[in-house]
Amino acid sequence: MSTPHDQNDAVMRLMAARTGHFLLESGHHGEVWLELDGLFWSDAINAPAERLADRIRPHAVDVVCGPLVGGALLAQLVAARLGVAFCYTERTSTGTGLYSATYRLPAALRSRLPGRRVAVVDDVVNAGSAVRATLADLTAAGAEVVALGALLALGTTPATIAAGAGLPLDVLVARPNEIWEPDRCPPCADGEPLHRP
Repeated sequence: MSTPHDQNDAVMRLMAARTGHFLLESGHHGEVWLELDGLFWSDAINAPAERLADRIRPHAVDVVCGPLVGGALLAQLVAARLGVAFCYTERTSTGTGLYSATYRLPAALRSRLPGRRVAVVDDVVNAGSAVRATLADLTAAGAEVVALGALLALGTTPATIAAGAGLPLDVLVARPNEIWEPDRCPPCADGEPLHRP
């Protein structure tokens, strides 16, 4: 029988981490980049998806929503395990500055959400750009967002987002991590080149 530590290690092995100096979607700079494209390559994702579904189940959701791409793929797995509907948001613009990316629900899904209890699920929440934009559009569509879930929460921002929205944060693994605004970035101050993965 696996221990919680073994289960957490299994989640981390699914995400190949690189270190360096990276520009994140939120506009922040960070030292960790996770290669998430292979996350759904094998059935190794099934056990973590089941564990996340178990954490979200007590919230009695009608819908699980995730931002494209990885968040939506995970949200669909979680929704299937809960026997509820699935929806997604897609990035419609990136803009400039912090948190300028926007994510929107497709029109055909938007009209089905008023009054529905929704859990937002993402593969990883770091700066939270996709999650923030997804929460905003779900609220604008009249959905009742009741939980935020992820395989991995990096740093303190995911808990801050959940607390600010009055939501429980259901994550399998939480790890410390720092992100910086561009004008307060220590690697920039040290002259380290910025990578755009």
